[in-house]
Amino acid sequence: MSRAPSTREDSVSPADARTFDADLAFLSRFSGPLMLVARAMLAYIFIVEGAEKITTYADVVQYMQANGVDGRLLPLVILTELGGGLLVLFGLKTRWVALALAGYCLLTVLLFHLGADQAIELRKNVAIAGGYLTLAIFGPGGWSLDAWRKRAVQGAGK
Repeated sequence: MSRAPSTREDSVSPADARTFDADLAFLSRFSGPLMLVARAMLAYIFIVEGAEKITTYADVVQYMQANGVDGRLLPLVILTELGGGLLVLFGLKTRWVALALAGYCLLTVLLFHLGADQAIELRKNVAIAGGYLTLAIFGPGGWSLDAWRKRAVQGAGK
């Protein structure tokens, strides 16, 4: 079986070829600040909800108990939401916290959002869990305390 003669187009490596995503390559220059914005967007709901649970403590305990969850767990819920949200916002221990918050979102679905009237809440929590899994995989970006700590350790080793 003979092969057709090679052309110049064949010799261009896939990395050099213009791809659909090439138009978005400029985003890599802004990955640090964009990841900070993305973390802030993901953390926002947890920070706000955690703080709100402090101000409406008794109502939240009643809601939890009405759904079969012991109200004595509320301090742990507040710590998870408010503490986890702040850790993600500042980019500290981001991957571990992102995994924990993804699991928390899915646990919330199982405990509170399986009813027919909860479809939007279910989808929202699954989507947020997906965002946190993505954060756990790719990390917090350059504008984070995790990255700062890594640079400090590498600088001290020189």
